[in-house]
Amino acid sequence: MAAKLRMTDHQFKSFSDFWPYYLGEHSKPATRVLHCLGTLAAISLVIALIAIGRWWLFPLALIPGYVVAWSAHFFIEKNRPATFTHPLWSFMGDWKMLALILTGRLKTETAVRNRSR
Repeated sequence: MAAKLRMTDHQFKSFSDFWPYYLGEHSKPATRVLHCLGTLAAISLVIALIAIGRWWLFPLALIPGYVVAWSAHFFIEKNRPATFTHPLWSFMGDWKMLALILTGRLKTETAVRNRSR
């Protein structure tokens, strides 16, 4: 646990340095699925807002995405969202994880991470 606490204080030099940490914070499949659903809900809300001519309300799309993702961290993963300490890297990680899930490559990515430990 102490090692995990120290990792959250770590200043990553690049996204590629951060990515293995991000995967570790999203180790449970349910957390990953909820992140995927939250991000897809956010995308859907942006599209709906544009369609109804209320595009300036697009920041509201962050709400469902983060509510679902943070719920997964608090109740399933039982950790603190990386967004609190590394907001940009975390946001980028969400999109990378979504792309890997949708293309079926996340298992390969996590296997690579687990081998490098």
